[in-house]
Amino acid sequence: MFSFLHKFVGWQLRTGQLDHWTAYHLAGGAFICKVALWCGASAFWAVMAVFLLGLLWEVIEYFVEGTVEVYGSREKWAYNTAADLFVETAIAVWIVV
Repeated sequence: MFSFLHKFVGWQLRTGQLDHWTAYHLAGGAFICKVALWCGASAFWAVMAVFLLGLLWEVIEYFVEGTVEVYGSREKWAYNTAADLFVETAIAVWIVV
């Protein structure tokens, strides 16, 4: 089991899915979800707020930072963007469930 997890995390690190910003995406997703819930949003809209704000952030990041310059390749950028959207949305789903 640990060998599988070690290989899986290693693959995520090599492909650029996990980086030091992953923790910020997790925290941001949790924070945005909780604020949306406190403001009276339904569980669905709290999660959608996290996803849509995350998507907007990634679009802005694409135009401001670029792809190859920061990540080294379009493939690493795509993996990183998908992972960022996944972790922030997943934490929001976990909060509302």
